[in-house]
Amino acid sequence: MITRKRLAVGVCGLLAAMAAALAPAPAVADEPSAKPVPKVELTLDVSGSMRARDIDGQSRMAAAKQAFNEVLDAVPEDVQLGIRTLGADYRGEDRKVGCKDTRQLYPVGPLNRTEAKTAVATLTPTGWTPIGPALLGAAKDLKGGDGTRRIVLITDGEDTCAPLDPCQVARDIAAEGIHLTVDTLGLLPDAKTRQQLSCIAEATGGTYTSVQHTKELRDRVHQLVDRAADPVATPVPTEGARQCATAPKLKAGLYSDREKFAEHRWYRVDVRPGQELRASVSIGADRAVNNDYGVLLRASTVHGREIVRGSEAGDGRTDVISSGLRYPKSPDTADADADEPAAETVCLQVSNSFSAPASVKTDPGLPMELSIDLVDGPGDASDAASFGLGHGWWLLVSLALAGLLAGLLWGWISRWRVTVWRTN
Repeated sequence: MITRKRLAVGVCGLLAAMAAALAPAPAVADEPSAKPVPKVELTLDVSGSMRARDIDGQSRMAAAKQAFNEVLDAVPEDVQLGIRTLGADYRGEDRKVGCKDTRQLYPVGPLNRTEAKTAVATLTPTGWTPIGPALLGAAKDLKGGDGTRRIVLITDGEDTCAPLDPCQVARDIAAEGIHLTVDTLGLLPDAKTRQQLSCIAEATGGTYTSVQHTKELRDRVHQLVDRAADPVATPVPTEGARQCATAPKLKAGLYSDREKFAEHRWYRVDVRPGQELRASVSIGADRAVNNDYGVLLRASTVHGREIVRGSEAGDGRTDVISSGLRYPKSPDTADADADEPAAETVCLQVSNSFSAPASVKTDPGLPMELSIDLVDGPGDASDAASFGLGHGWWLLVSLALAGLLAGLLWGWISRWRVTVWRTN
């Protein structure tokens, strides 16, 4: 009997295994689609000027190598990274040859940190600065795929291989519609270098950063690599008006504009009862500016009555200055039964007090980003946001109560000590 049961179990198991093997495979469409792979190519200037020893007591090349090694250690696993050089091989004086001196040092793909570091360690400042050809080569290196693509260009000088204008090369890359961004970093740049690198970045929707120290270089490159892995929202181009009545009406989102020096620009936002408007603005100083500057973000009614404002001031060289505000609109009890309560039009004014030396071009204006968010407003008076104090409101109450109790306790102890002293 036991033998028959075992035989039956074995036969059933064999039939189940055969059925599983013959069963159709699950549809691939049910599986989540693979995430597009982001690609980054670090493009490094290795021209002769990188020998200069003016970054934290070491050469510009040594600072770049140190920053690269630390960045390579922290590259996210899902990022394919490559390295391209310019001016790293040709030592001669032949301009035609020197302006072709760009090559891919490490191919774009899954990163082998040891191999990439070894390749970087072999670099020696050598020749020319063919930025235009290097950008064309990097764009080819990053072709293919649907993920974000980013070139991070690090140089200490302007291109020396005109008439191939690197700014025009960047415009041509942008015109191809391949969604490739070029971010530029200038090592101790002069005015011409700053202007050229700003133009390259602007043409592709990238950023320009002036670098004075090794830590700044490392942190910025690391930030840009991380941004490729987790891309931020792309700002929507808009153009502010000179008065609220003709200003563009914005919804929740991120917007970009350019504001001239010491200019006022207006935008409009509709805020429904029960909503809270949260707005912030950032203006980048992408060229040399004078000391003492500021930015103002002001919300007012269509009749000009100020509702709330936010401002920030600075003194010295900066890249970005930002300010923000919050405006909670209370629920309208009169229109509580309406399906769509009437919205209030809020006028947002963005102003800056930047100025520049006479030698600096003020056109085009300074790059600006405006963030608009509309969220549910505070539900009742106990919400800290209703008092404009944030979560600090509870801290103030707690400190006041603690101070009151401490004062009462100290007074009682003092009276008791005096009483005991008199008794003795």
